[in-house]
Amino acid sequence: MRAYELMIIFSADLDESSVQTSINQVAAQAEEANASVAKVDKWGVRRFAYEIKHGWEGFYVVLELISPNALDEVDRTLRLADDVIRHKFIRLPLAEAHRRGLAAVTA
Repeated sequence: MRAYELMIIFSADLDESSVQTSINQVAAQAEEANASVAKVDKWGVRRFAYEIKHGWEGFYVVLELISPNALDEVDRTLRLADDVIRHKFIRLPLAEAHRRGLAAVTA
């Protein structure tokens, strides 16, 4: 099992319920790919350092995922989503995964 961190920046125009619905959809799609969501951290609306897609603000969300395989379908869905400004998957190193308490992670 591998640990991943997924940061998603949603459009600041969305309300809290729309963001939560999108998070639930991402989590459901990840679970269909045999992944589990360990933690969801909503950072709220933050200002960008520069303009991205004609906007200066976005709603940041960070998810910690544990998955036995790559989450290519989740990545593809996020690339196609209109409300997602940016997203990034990061595979956590083993030491960092253990530090965060994602103990189910093995090499």
